[in-house]
Amino acid sequence: MISALQQLQGRFSFDVDVVDVDSRPELEEKWGDKVPVLLDGEIEICHYHLDVPALDARLARMK
Repeated sequence: MISALQQLQGRFSFDVDVVDVDSRPELEEKWGDKVPVLLDGEIEICHYHLDVPALDARLARMK
């Protein structure tokens, strides 16, 4: 997912912060079965694989 996101950074301006869910018990409890998960704050955009239409929709709302 990170690689796919990096490819999209040319089209959109956004930062990617990678968090090790397994190293934080509260995050592992909440997101452990959905890793990798892409969030905008606490809002889930997608999990397992990058959902480009979902990301496009979220980024469009942020403009």
